[in-house]
Amino acid sequence: MLVRIDSRLLAELLAKARQQLARECCGLLAGRDGIITHALAATNAASDPLVSYEIAPEELFRLMRELRAARLELLGIYHSHPNGKNEPSPRDIERAYYPDAAYFVVSPLAAAARPVRAFSIRDGRATELEIQVETAKEAHGQ
Repeated sequence: MLVRIDSRLLAELLAKARQQLARECCGLLAGRDGIITHALAATNAASDPLVSYEIAPEELFRLMRELRAARLELLGIYHSHPNGKNEPSPRDIERAYYPDAAYFVVSPLAAAARPVRAFSIRDGRATELEIQVETAKEAHGQ
């Protein structure tokens, strides 16, 4: 299984993670025709944002309204793991409420072999997805 994302967004996700080393960054990923072209950053409202992430319900509803207004589809959710492996934690798996979304986990660590990884999380199981990077031209269908 694979997930398609605009190349500029991969760089943006990594930059966001590296700017917030004291907390997990998080947000929604959206696009059209199965290609992720937009990242909507959210505030991490978790009680311990260094080791978990949570988007407050009112912010999540606002972001979903923005997606619909822009005629975009929710295609993914991202967050960073500032000090750990960039794979879903047990808590990430437990709280994966959108089974059709790709869950991106970003590592800001320079030593990370693959700083951005994506997973399908369904029925309590995480399966790694292949990330297919699209150029801006391909991603926007030009």
